[in-house]
Amino acid sequence: MVRGKWVDYLLGLAKNPRLIAMIGQQLLAAAKEHGQTGESARRFVYFKYRTRNTWTRLRRVVAKAEWIKPSDPELRTSSDLYESLYCARGEMENRIKECQLDLFSDRTSTHYISSNQLRLWFSALAYVLVDTLRRLALAGTRLATSTCGSIRSKLLKIASQVQISVRRIKFSMAEAFPHADVFAAAWASLS
Repeated sequence: MVRGKWVDYLLGLAKNPRLIAMIGQQLLAAAKEHGQTGESARRFVYFKYRTRNTWTRLRRVVAKAEWIKPSDPELRTSSDLYESLYCARGEMENRIKECQLDLFSDRTSTHYISSNQLRLWFSALAYVLVDTLRRLALAGTRLATSTCGSIRSKLLKIASQVQISVRRIKFSMAEAFPHADVFAAAWASLS
């Protein structure tokens, strides 16, 4: 809430000559302070703004005029911004897609919210379990960076023979199982 009014949305505006001209005084003040102190300096200004072609009305804009000292941690190179922010966002989208497609969190098609919520909980729990398996038990193996779907199909959905006796349960995998070494390494890590 800003000054008693709700903010419905926020967005970032790319700087352009019109905006720079509108905050010119604040830029000069920030530059002057930076020159005197050698520290980063910021000024904020509020005004109404409308683009020439795309916005249908005036909108409230808060602009930041700043001068950053070279050693400031906020000063980032283009490659640093790309690698730390843009790629991280893409990686998070991959994790969401993984949860939806590989662990079926998109199957919320019942008419009752409680059953849909339960399905989402199961999907989230499955993701936490498979991700923990990937981080702890599969580290250093060829499946260490695999998706949840690959781990499910290559390591968890395997044909095996189950023999139950009074004292133990025995699982026998086929000798031709192609990921037996990874399975053994994961089992040893978890043990």
